[in-house]
Parts: sequence; structure tokens; C-alpha cells
Amino acid sequence: MKRLFCLAAIAAALMGQSYTAQAAGVEFAVGQTGESTMTYRLGMQLDWDKSWWQSDVGRLTGYWSGAYTYWEGDKTSSNNSLSFSPVFVYEFAGENVKPYVELGVGVALFSDTEIENNDLGSSFQFEDRFGVGLRFAGGHEVGVRATHYSNAGISSPNDGVESYALHYTMPL
Repeated sequence: MKRLFCLAAIAAALMGQSYTAQAAGVEFAVGQTGESTMTYRLGMQLDWDKSWWQSDVGRLTGYWSGAYTYWEGDKTSSNNSLSFSPVFVYEFAGENVKPYVELGVGVALFSDTEIENNDLGSSFQFEDRFGVGLRFAGGHEVGVRATHYSNAGISSPNDGVESYALHYTMPL
């Protein structure tokens, strides 16, 4: 399983290199689970470059998100995950600051099936996220995000885990 995870990490890094010129930004996040495990996330966002329902109030847009997350634990319980998600964003109108709400559902691959006292049941998980934040002129972004991981009952057990994080995105 560790070999599969390493190969997936290398493939994701190579894919990230090919999209760097088009990427909307690099994401840095630090968070914590409900059981106080720290999480550290490094990701890339590739903007869809499309808008729907544009009005004076705001617009619907989105991005692709690919990320690596380190789940800090003691010597036997730390974990790693790779995730990929399409994320829808409703961005409210504004000149220098634009508030937004985001929602995404994607997939994740964990290096181990246990985090804290939670048995995920499989390395493959679905990633559901909900976040709010602010986009500034120039493309910088800060926000808070709740992310839930679960295998949706594909395997048993299915304890799942949540992470609550602060994030910053820097434009490329």
C-alpha cells in the first residue's frame, strides 16, 4: 500500500508541474480534527475560468483542487493523504475584497486506514468540504474550511474523520 501511495504522490507532483502555468494558486492550510490531531495541507488550485449566474450580487465559479495533507500523530498514528476535488464557489460582488462560499466533493487516498481512534475502513475516501473566506485584489485568499472524509459505506468500518482548517491561497 505504501508503494501505491508513493507512486500516486509522484504522479500528482508530475501532473502539478504541467499545470503550474495555468494554476490559480498554491494553498497552505493548518487545521485540527475533532480529536485534536493537527493537519497541514499543501495544494494547488486550477481555476475553471468560467462564470455562471453572474449578477450584481455575485457569481458562481469554481476550481480544481489537488492537495497533500499530513495528519500529525504520535509515532504510530501519523498519516498522509492525497486528494483531488472539483470545488464550486459562489463569490459575492466587491471591488477590493470579495467574500465567498465554497462547496466541493472529491476523492482522497490515505497512506493508512487509521487516524486517532478512527478506523476509516479503506485507504480510498470521499472528501466533502464546506468553506467561507475572502478573496483580495491581486488573487490572495484567506478562509476557513470544514472537510469530512468517509468511504460512504463502501467498506466497513466507516468511522470517517473531520478537519477544520484556516487556509491561505497565494496566486501564481
